[in-house]
Amino acid sequence: MHARRKVLCAGAAMAAFWSAAALGQAYPGKPIQLVVAFAPGGAGDIVARLVARKMGEDLGRPVVIENRPVPVASAALVASAKPDGHTLLMAGSGTALTSALFNRLPYDLAKDFRHISTLSSFDLVLVADKQQKFRTVADVIAYAKAHPGQLALGTARVGSTQNLAGELFRSMAGVEVLIVPYKTTGDLVSAVRAGDVQVALEMLPAVLGQVQNRTVHPLAVTALKRFSRLPDVPTVSESGLPGFEAASWNGISVPAATPPQVVQRIHSAIAKAVADPGLQRELLDLGFVAQASTPEQMAQRMQADIRKWADVIAKAHIQRH
Repeated sequence: MHARRKVLCAGAAMAAFWSAAALGQAYPGKPIQLVVAFAPGGAGDIVARLVARKMGEDLGRPVVIENRPVPVASAALVASAKPDGHTLLMAGSGTALTSALFNRLPYDLAKDFRHISTLSSFDLVLVADKQQKFRTVADVIAYAKAHPGQLALGTARVGSTQNLAGELFRSMAGVEVLIVPYKTTGDLVSAVRAGDVQVALEMLPAVLGQVQNRTVHPLAVTALKRFSRLPDVPTVSESGLPGFEAASWNGISVPAATPPQVVQRIHSAIAKAVADPGLQRELLDLGFVAQASTPEQMAQRMQADIRKWADVIAKAHIQRH
């Protein structure tokens, strides 16, 4: 009886293996939906469309973008989707921020998803009006220390990457500054140029044109390495705040129960897309750095971001939802 049970279990395991293998070979069986928690035209949407086009060429099926600009609802939709590789989530630093900001979510980021690969990373940039006296990060810090509470630093909405990067800057520099959130990049740039705020932190892709045209003056980027298209712009880390980093990034995740063979096929398509020289140049021109990873590296980066931003949120006394 015991031997018969062993045979039955082995048979069931073998059947499951061949079923999963067959699914992997047949994948994809229809167009693939990539859920993007950004409005059309945003940084994440741009990367998603460029990479999706290349992935579709490799997979033999179109990867269709579905914009759902509500991060929690987007992630919840994919977490509960059929785990067959036909519903993907554009995840990343914003997804990690959401987990750091919310006490309760309708999904568990670690348990309900398999994170497949990053797609790109992109800096934030600290800018000032070209008429301002600030030419370096050291100038900003010196002014803030000499005039506590008088330096206005513009960012995006409270709880955004830009806003939390401002809080991180304030904490690491040990200065008292007024952080002023704005609804749109246009509003933020206008505020800098009008002198309503002396400096601002914004995603580099959103203001790369203004930086290159010298509409605003770039003081520093927030990654640990300089951006290759702006080689003369230093990092915040090398400008007086060693170790300062607030880069953003994005990647692709799927429901946790997605078969390993399907995950591997998606990963292969992503890696091939991101390695394409033409795509890399196109992304660089827009302010992004193409960057694939292993599933383990993406999962580790997600968890590291959650811990980092949760700490910044706590120190800034930002209310969690």
